[in-house]
Amino acid sequence: MIQALRTPDERFDNLSNYNFKPNYIDDLKGYQGLRAHYLDEGNSDADNVFLCLHGEPSWSYLYRKMIPVFTKNGHRVIAPDLYGFGKSDKPIDEDTYTFHFHRNFLVQLIERLDLKNITLVCQDWGGLLGLTLPMDMPNRFKRLLIMNTALINGQPAGPVFAEWKREIVEPENVDLVEVFKKHAPGISQTDAEAYEAPFPDATYKAGVRKFPKLVAQEPHLEGVATSLKAAQFWNTEWQGESFMAVGMKDPMLGPSVMKHMQALIKGCPEEWLEIPEGGHFVQEAGGKLIATKALEYFGMLNS
Repeated sequence: MIQALRTPDERFDNLSNYNFKPNYIDDLKGYQGLRAHYLDEGNSDADNVFLCLHGEPSWSYLYRKMIPVFTKNGHRVIAPDLYGFGKSDKPIDEDTYTFHFHRNFLVQLIERLDLKNITLVCQDWGGLLGLTLPMDMPNRFKRLLIMNTALINGQPAGPVFAEWKREIVEPENVDLVEVFKKHAPGISQTDAEAYEAPFPDATYKAGVRKFPKLVAQEPHLEGVATSLKAAQFWNTEWQGESFMAVGMKDPMLGPSVMKHMQALIKGCPEEWLEIPEGGHFVQEAGGKLIATKALEYFGMLNS
């Protein structure tokens, strides 16, 4: 049995623009007793599903500006909180959190909910994990909306990432309000505080502390083989449509990295949507616009 903490519900009271109904599941194979939270918004019988995957150290709150755009146009949205984040349970031991611990959860959730005609919406670790999914279930995925992310390749991630890692890992209790104010230019104090809400104290932040350590910077480390296989899939086998949006003020996973991803993904458009004021958490500055432009590009803008 994995020991975990559960954030009190009152920590999530009165969050701005996050009035979504919670959904929980606690019996996935290998995760029995661990409760995972996910949003399930829009028409449950809709033909198309937008699977919105958050990264580090965010949660489904990150997609609050995009979800209404998708649902207004008749589509279903699934936005899970990874274990250790948001309203999902938070294992105490950092060693619990591995690349495949997170990835296998997403695989099982997709299968349990029997999601089809999926548009993968991903940023940061939502991409590092999410981009490895379609190769193992290609018939479920139809489109990609990619923002400020990459794939692990077993190579050094560079000095900007090293600074980010220090910001997250070195403090005894990293201040996520300050992290979001730095990496989401223009975010309000209230909205920044919502990203601290899932974590009453440092004991809840094992997953937050572990994610930067999971960026495999040597070829033999976990996640590299899976990610390289995924890169091959996107480059040679991907048959779906893709749309890319880039937060231009992100020094870590901004234009230079996204140019590489653009070249990697088969059929990715030559032009992306620039969010000039967007930082690493580009959904904060451009969420509504990105969702609208993506639907327009995909021919899914109904109203």
